[in-house]
Amino acid sequence: MSTADERLDELEAQSIYIFREAFARMKRMALLWSLGKDSNVMIWLARKAFLGHVPFPVLHVDTGKKFKEMYAFRDHYAVEWGLDLRVDPCPPLEQMDPTLPPATRSAARKTEGLKLALEKYGFDALVAGIRRDEEATRAKERVFSPRGLEGDWNVREQPPEFWDHFNATLPQGAHLRVHPILHWTELDIWAYTQRENIPVIPLYFSKNGKRYRSLGDEDITFPVTSEAATIDDILVELATTKVPERSGRAMDHESEDSFERLRVAGYL
Repeated sequence: MSTADERLDELEAQSIYIFREAFARMKRMALLWSLGKDSNVMIWLARKAFLGHVPFPVLHVDTGKKFKEMYAFRDHYAVEWGLDLRVDPCPPLEQMDPTLPPATRSAARKTEGLKLALEKYGFDALVAGIRRDEEATRAKERVFSPRGLEGDWNVREQPPEFWDHFNATLPQGAHLRVHPILHWTELDIWAYTQRENIPVIPLYFSKNGKRYRSLGDEDITFPVTSEAATIDDILVELATTKVPERSGRAMDHESEDSFERLRVAGYL
């Protein structure tokens, strides 16, 4: 077995352990499905963890502004993978904080939609596909992250996590965010996707010299210059590129604290 395969096996085993640990401890858990490469890997891992079946709901908090390819992917694989899919809409832009920059304000709809879904279903744990290497604020996260009543996040009050000893104690009246792929990198995601033959949305592959590295709402997400038309090409590109993964996300180019403001308020 190659060193690369050994690494993927270790990542997979740890993520499956996190899924099983969370499911054993929480009463009402849901997996957040953003329809992108990371959350698709999460669904794949969840199916492996529970013998081919995801035993909890999969929640898509829908802004109504995803790419048509993303909606087609969701509708097809929700059926093929036998998911208990819940689709909940986000509030309109007019209800968002007007002091936020335009793209960040648009993204805030997802935060408020998530709060409404939490209230509606009463989930005590939400599984989210964020990674530490993706964005500086996310690098401060824990695998089991307690959230306040409004989904707010206090980075200074997170429980310590040493040697894979996770604190899954649920704060009274609040919920936990569980991050099974927090320790993965973008390169890991693509290597695992290739090895496992996980379905991929075509937008990730180059067309006319452009491709998407990160997928969000169509009006605030833009492609990057790239000739990577296959997963092999993507793996080669990621080994040398200096371009940040979220460089195509408009809100990441707005005010310095805009993303952190969203995260503190409950953004993924």
